[in-house]
Amino acid sequence: MLSSIKQYLRDIGKCHAAGDATEHTYRPAFQALVESFAKKITATNEPKRIRCGAPDFIVNLKDAPVGYIECKDLGVSLDETEKTDQLRRYLASLGNLILTDYLEFRYYVAGQPTMQVTLARLDAKGRIKPLQGADAQLTGLFNAFLAARTPTITTPKDLAARMANIAKVVRDAIERAFEIEDAAGTLHGEYESFRATILNEITPKQFADMYAQTVCYGMFSARVNVPDHKAASFSREHAAYDLPATNPFLREVFDYIAGTKLDPSIVWAVDLLADILRRCAMDEILSEFGKAIREEDPVVHFYETFLAAYDPALRESRGVYYTPEPVVSYIVRSIDAILKRDFACPEGLADHSKVTVDVPDTHHKDGKVRRDVHRVQILDPATGTGTFLYQTIRLIHDSLKANRGIWAGANGYVAQHLLPRLFGFELMMAPYAVAHLKLGWLLKETGYDFAVAERLRVYLTNTLEEAEVVAGPLLALANQIAREANAASSVKTDCPIMVVLGNPPYSGLSANMNQWTDDLLKKKLPVPNGAPSFYECDGKPLGEKKLWLQDDYVKFIRFAQYRIERTGYGILGFITNHGYLDNPTFRGMRQSLMHTFDDIFVLDLHGNAKKKETAPDGSKDENVFDIMQGVAVCIMVRKPRDRARSQK
Repeated sequence: MLSSIKQYLRDIGKCHAAGDATEHTYRPAFQALVESFAKKITATNEPKRIRCGAPDFIVNLKDAPVGYIECKDLGVSLDETEKTDQLRRYLASLGNLILTDYLEFRYYVAGQPTMQVTLARLDAKGRIKPLQGADAQLTGLFNAFLAARTPTITTPKDLAARMANIAKVVRDAIERAFEIEDAAGTLHGEYESFRATILNEITPKQFADMYAQTVCYGMFSARVNVPDHKAASFSREHAAYDLPATNPFLREVFDYIAGTKLDPSIVWAVDLLADILRRCAMDEILSEFGKAIREEDPVVHFYETFLAAYDPALRESRGVYYTPEPVVSYIVRSIDAILKRDFACPEGLADHSKVTVDVPDTHHKDGKVRRDVHRVQILDPATGTGTFLYQTIRLIHDSLKANRGIWAGANGYVAQHLLPRLFGFELMMAPYAVAHLKLGWLLKETGYDFAVAERLRVYLTNTLEEAEVVAGPLLALANQIAREANAASSVKTDCPIMVVLGNPPYSGLSANMNQWTDDLLKKKLPVPNGAPSFYECDGKPLGEKKLWLQDDYVKFIRFAQYRIERTGYGILGFITNHGYLDNPTFRGMRQSLMHTFDDIFVLDLHGNAKKKETAPDGSKDENVFDIMQGVAVCIMVRKPRDRARSQK
């Protein structure tokens, strides 16, 4: 070992004496040094990825990642290097790291400095001078480095923090790779696929963010699907197969962004995440997390914890707040009761009666055809992690206890009468994946297994953009995404949605600005006797300079109002910001909703810290969410007015 260190110093001394050495010149000698410290050690030099933000060396022991080494040129100050954003990211996400200028070695465990060895110094003439006894100290440093193991993670908070740090590294690596990659490169192709099919205005920065979130939470979702006793076999390459079989699209996309088709620039980071997840006590994490929040759905709730650690501003802008189960249950049960009372649906949400409607058909001479479809079609236009659809399925399953034999099977209730009328839209890829995971698990627990050609009708799409069919030749990934977008467009335009429910995002500075949504808000709804604009009251413009009608939750309410007016009847059940209840700016909105709905039930949950609301006894008024804005539940009912449709 000592002879290997002496040989290393001789080799880099020769390189340095030549006078034209760079940081990369010393790497072959350094690689040989690292691999001399133990058998079956591989130090992989990744020079092509340096500009993308990857560590310079990834060290593997028996093909398993042990740690990472970041190298700087001789003479570079490691004190200054420690202050850089790059090293801060590494210290936050890489649990076992060495920083070196080839002569000084600093070893960090879990981001904390642990050992420091100076092997040699440059003298006044630029010659390398070994220090007495430093070779033995360096051997000890590398022995500790190679023997280190990432501590087993047992708490949700620790796991969320580690995942968030890795997500930031992946995000930054993708941004850098995107900047230096040719326009015909892999990442550019994937970016164009999303831009052409789902998010027309997505920027490379937003793409990198979406990519990083999806990779990290998708890997987490896949790992949750693997029992702890089988976790040793968990890997990045196989993760796509550990995702639920609810949607072949999800598996295909995940294979592109995290599996066998992953862009080489971030393979190291995703492999690091896979290693961390392998070492998690996942059963313990989920158990503790569930106890802490007193919920039955800790996997879904964990996404909020992850996003809060990764990017709190994004969590707020997208309104990602887990809806408490009692609130969800209240809304779902209320809709079920109203269906029984006002719509002649004795089975409530479980109703599987059909109506005859006209649906578009380009092959028919009239451009449409009469078809029998389910009457109670349900849509969550801001699905998030699937909480409302999850509760809906549970309620329907419980209501059919007396007829459990009809539930599963190719001709059973789920295949014939549940999946065909249950829809969800979600814009963010990570919660979209979680929704599929949770709903797939729930149905599996009830005894239903998805057939090869079957899927959940939860789609990756932007609810607040006009439905458009994507056509034309596209890249392989874009074709997968296009099929998803086209299926969502069909739901937006063709399905007679009767129930719209959920927790739409609240964001005064909306991220959804487009002409279609603007027209929806500011013009009369494009249906016979459509409801008036939110921007007018008593037929006159509101005449105010500052309007809060561009908040996302307002747009989702307008979308739901539009879908129910198109169907002719239905129920809207949302929990939203409560500002529209009494703010004068929303008087046009209130009048428009009264035009559409026969009954409007509002449960104001208050909790508005900005108004300093208090409970009746004078104590602090707690919000059901971790936000300052007060919220309210609304149930709005448009009863059947057109009896011309035949019911079967």
